Amino acid sequence: MALSQNDILRALELVKLPASGQSLAASGRVGDILIDGGKVIFAIAIDATEAGAMEPVRKAAESAVGGIPGVTQVLVGLTGERAPSRAAAPSPAMQARQQAHGPGGAVPKPAGIPGVKQIIAVASGKGGVGKSTTTANLAVGLATLGLKVGVLDADIYGPSVPKIFGVTGKPRLVSGRTLAPMEAYGLKIMSIGFLIDEETPMIWRGPMVISAITQMLREVAWGELDVLVVDMPPGTGDAQLTMAQQTPLAGAVIVSTPQDLALLDARRGVAMFRRVEVPILGIVENMSYFVCPACGHRSDIFAHGGARHEAERLGVPFLGEIPLAMPIRETSDGGRPIVASDPDSAHAKAYVALARQVKAGLSGPARAAPRIVIE
Repeated sequence: MALSQNDILRALELVKLPASGQSLAASGRVGDILIDGGKVIFAIAIDATEAGAMEPVRKAAESAVGGIPGVTQVLVGLTGERAPSRAAAPSPAMQARQQAHGPGGAVPKPAGIPGVKQIIAVASGKGGVGKSTTTANLAVGLATLGLKVGVLDADIYGPSVPKIFGVTGKPRLVSGRTLAPMEAYGLKIMSIGFLIDEETPMIWRGPMVISAITQMLREVAWGELDVLVVDMPPGTGDAQLTMAQQTPLAGAVIVSTPQDLALLDARRGVAMFRRVEVPILGIVENMSYFVCPACGHRSDIFAHGGARHEAERLGVPFLGEIPLAMPIRETSDGGRPIVASDPDSAHAKAYVALARQVKAGLSGPARAAPRIVIE
């Protein structure tokens, strides 16, 4: 017999909240329950101050649901996204303050990941700007500079990191729920793409996405890393904001193409990270221009220089220009990031220069960076 939401809720009747003794099922804290064969995913709504006290409840919920016949995997997360209460709504100013800093305006201190020294986000205000390709080549570039690097593909709706690195298969369990990351080109890699079929649509609501990202961050045996590079979902919604608030990010790299429409979204990305006090390591202008391989003629297909001007306007470093180039596309499609597969090429050197600037930004105060231009 197929699993139903009622089966899950009956199991959660056995899980009690520590303060009230009320069952989790009756508390109204359980979000939408996703059932995919034997996999069950849901989130438990909490306030920011309850995170420590509710972790045993999360584990108990996983255990209770995991004991249901037919359940093969359970993913349960804690999320701050809750249905509106009947209490009086806070003022707009208080809402903004709470969204940025939690209840009372105090800045929450997110827990780090054991063994991981620094975490950086590679983000974009919109999809289709080459964020994942930039993430992959930046990560390989950081590794060539002598750092121990991991990559987390947090783009739940469009996980492309497995393809870019040419990695297939599924991670193995190390112990309990902890997964061993996959490895390629000297990097440790984790993605939701390793855990689902390639053609499975990800029709998850915000709390499910947050839960999956949190578990890939904290239930993976990353080992000792100097830098964990996170390929963020595009946009500036709840998943991005929660990731920025709940993860001790050392900085963010914003990827944009030069045209005005992309820059509008990049501007929102910068504003979001600033709002949650994450340093901006800089803006990259991807697909900056195209040089015809046959005749050498240069075309500014998406305009040119917009990201540099935007970085100057916003007072953040400009990290350089990466062209729209067939070798970058071919190596990404082929699972061979160009920094690894053709390290002596001009394109690979541009990514390594980008990595060098990011590394410098992590070790000291951000400062204006020189342009990277490939002629």
